[in-house]
Amino acid sequence: MIPHEYIEELTRRTDITELIGSYVQLKRKGRLYGGLCPFHSEKSPSFYVYPDTQSFYCFGCGAGGDAITFTKKINSIDYPEAVKLLAARAGMPEPEEDDKTGRMRSRILSMNKEAARFFHACLNSTVEEARQARAYWRRRGLDDKTIVRFGLGYAPNDGQALYQFLRDKGYNQQELDASGLFKRSQSGRIYCLFWKRVMTPIFDLRGNIIAFGGRVLDDSKPKYVNSPETLVYHKSDTVFALQIAKKSASRRFVLCEGYMDVISMQQAGIDTAVCACGTALTPDQVKLISQYAEEVILSYDSDEAGQKATLRSLELFRNSPVKVGVLQIPGAKDPDEYIKKYGAERFKALLDGVGNALDFRLKRLRDKYDLSQDGQRLEYIKEAVDMLAERSNPTEQEVYAGRLAEETNVSKTAIMTQLETAVKRAGYKRRQERSRARLKEGEMNQINVPYSMGGAEALGVASAQQRLLAAILREPGYLDMVRSQLPAEKFLLPQQRELYQAMIQCREQGIELSLATLRAYVSEEALNELSALAAKYSDVNCTPDDIRLYLDRIARGTPVAKKAAEMSNDQLEQYLQSMREKKQGNLPPEE
Repeated sequence: MIPHEYIEELTRRTDITELIGSYVQLKRKGRLYGGLCPFHSEKSPSFYVYPDTQSFYCFGCGAGGDAITFTKKINSIDYPEAVKLLAARAGMPEPEEDDKTGRMRSRILSMNKEAARFFHACLNSTVEEARQARAYWRRRGLDDKTIVRFGLGYAPNDGQALYQFLRDKGYNQQELDASGLFKRSQSGRIYCLFWKRVMTPIFDLRGNIIAFGGRVLDDSKPKYVNSPETLVYHKSDTVFALQIAKKSASRRFVLCEGYMDVISMQQAGIDTAVCACGTALTPDQVKLISQYAEEVILSYDSDEAGQKATLRSLELFRNSPVKVGVLQIPGAKDPDEYIKKYGAERFKALLDGVGNALDFRLKRLRDKYDLSQDGQRLEYIKEAVDMLAERSNPTEQEVYAGRLAEETNVSKTAIMTQLETAVKRAGYKRRQERSRARLKEGEMNQINVPYSMGGAEALGVASAQQRLLAAILREPGYLDMVRSQLPAEKFLLPQQRELYQAMIQCREQGIELSLATLRAYVSEEALNELSALAAKYSDVNCTPDDIRLYLDRIARGTPVAKKAAEMSNDQLEQYLQSMREKKQGNLPPEE
């Protein structure tokens, strides 16, 4: 799609360490840079950047690639958009491309922008239904500045108005169908998904409008209608108002339950209020929030559904590096209602005095039991002690054991003794899990060779082939030495064979060998595999003598089973018979 010369120039102008360092806090570790992975939740760094090969790799989740891959993943955009973003960053003109998907994506974003303008204009029109829509936003306590800031609008009670508006703007039927803004009746008639609803645009991190949320003005059903998944909108990895929150000087984010809570908080001056798109928080949304926040306060409704959502969210944040607190909202069902009743300053005071996750969990646990009954009191102590053993440090254990003693009228000494036993049990369980994980960390355990190609006996060959690919990526000149002795068909694993063939193809066409240029010739999975190999062997210095050793290992160790797999049935039967006779001593061994 994009000329390789353009990609080569873009790669030369892009320093991957500088690029990733603008999203991830990196620390130098010898020739490498390490930090917490932005693509999965972790507390100990397993994410590394390799300046030698201009690549990155995470040993925790397996994400890897070049600067373009990183830009795609971190911004949730496609390949052409990532190239354009990097080009703008490097001061290069946008590439010329022939990409139908990319063009469609751009058209949908443009259409969403026009739709948002249409909805906002409808809100400010002079007709009666527009007056009612404005009155709705006023009842919710929003001022004109907030309405403009969030691009709030109104979808009129006319299912054809937006459709005709966009047709007049030059959008064709295929584009309109892909936008997610319209539906078809059983008779085939097209109408707008949103009508007679107040409208809230949803933005991505770059400020593009990617979707909409619509709410009725009364309590009729369905109360809410949201955009479906499209080329530009994936709700499981979208966080509402994150494009605003990420610019804040504060790293304390407030995670709410709905759009209105967020908008109300933002108007009250809490510019890090956000909420998850979709019905529930997802692991991808947690990863996204964790890239920008150092602390997250869960501010969900005070009803039972909200409290259950809080527990689910606490579990999702459990392995995240961010500190998590839980806001209890007295005298109101949600943040929006509390701010209206008591004002922004009292709500900010609530945030400053927020309890931690342990407080919330223990309170939920205590509410399950009648502590006046001995049996329930003992059960509560047991569950509370197990929770503290798994989820707290020694200082917290000391504090909470004292609280448990006061609540249950049991001596702190007895609780501490029970807690020490539970801590040992939890520690033993964690050590067992770590031991099992370590057993799977060896190099040979990472290589899966099909049985038909030699299975376990071929691991040495596969390892040598992996090392060759990593060495060629770092020193492309080695390819001339390797290709004369190692045909592509001798590679045991399909992805590595694909990579080797692509390397040869690039060399023959005079294309510079790098992850970025190889992308045009291999699958995303193969590119990720090469990133993993570059990371695995980044500290292995490879000389021409090493290359000869790897080639020799491959030549000597080509598995017998691979030879057998290439035979016909008759040839295979003869071969097996000769092997049996050799084993019985009826035939002399081959020299």
